Amino acid sequence: MELSNRRSGMITLLVDGGETGIDGPIVPHGVPVLGWERKPHGWCRGEACVPAFRAAAAETAEGVHLAAFAELLGRQVVADPEEGVIAIGEPAETAPGEAPPFEELEKLRGGKVALVFWASWCGCRYDLPAWEELHRELAGYGFSVLSVSLDRDPEDAREWLAGATHPTVIDADGRIAELYNVINVPTVVWVDEEGRIARPQDTMTATDAFRSMNGLSSERAVAALRRWVIDGDAGTTVRELRAPTADERRARLHARVAAWLLRAGRTAAAERHLETAAALAPHDLAIRRGLMPLRGVDPFGEEYFALREELEAAGIAIYRPLPDWHEDPR
Repeated sequence: MELSNRRSGMITLLVDGGETGIDGPIVPHGVPVLGWERKPHGWCRGEACVPAFRAAAAETAEGVHLAAFAELLGRQVVADPEEGVIAIGEPAETAPGEAPPFEELEKLRGGKVALVFWASWCGCRYDLPAWEELHRELAGYGFSVLSVSLDRDPEDAREWLAGATHPTVIDADGRIAELYNVINVPTVVWVDEEGRIARPQDTMTATDAFRSMNGLSSERAVAALRRWVIDGDAGTTVRELRAPTADERRARLHARVAAWLLRAGRTAAAERHLETAAALAPHDLAIRRGLMPLRGVDPFGEEYFALREELEAAGIAIYRPLPDWHEDPR
């Protein structure tokens, strides 16, 4: 990764679900880096440590090269020196079968949770009342719906969440989508009482409003959910999330930078990052369609349907349901 070693000039750092201003890409000695602190034997955060000999590759006479240090931790980096922004991705791995933690999910530990990824730019927004009904119906079994909006503008999501009693979160920076490798909505992930994956990314609906487009049965989906909540039958032996490729991870960082640039009115620079993201992950509709509203493009309009045709012609699936209960024996 190329990034000037200058320490002058403010840079915006996009990391861990937030943004902050830093003086430059070199962090002065004695200052923590991404939550890690320099100890005599290396860089440590809690019980975890990076040995000094490994960290030496990121250290300079002036301080620690932020991007190089992040990459040592397995975190991808996308930087735009001309625009003064750096985005740092999530760590590459969690423990096998573990649901990547985030604040809203951790609050529900001890019960079963359906993570329902949706967006106002998807017809799945009309499923929210049905998910709310399931949340209320099955709450007595220790179950909760946690809906996660992928809207880049939180205001686009809020009108659809009015009256919701289930926990909600708006993933405006795409961090949770990155953690769970969500490439389109609706996507649903089941998490058990111990914070482990019971069912990985699945295209699942709660109504048949768009069955003519997606071919999915909400009746089968809801029946499967009830079996899991009440009887513990997740209906699949797959207990790990579908892992992202390196290109998918990098595409999401370009999208994060693009969203930041669009909000700042830097359209031309944002389009460059969007083109790169589309080339790296052409199938990722959470990026390509999800950023249309920030670009002033109708996500239900001609550009979206042209995108669908492009993907279908290339044999790229729009929806990716797991194969078990989606199969119709008729």
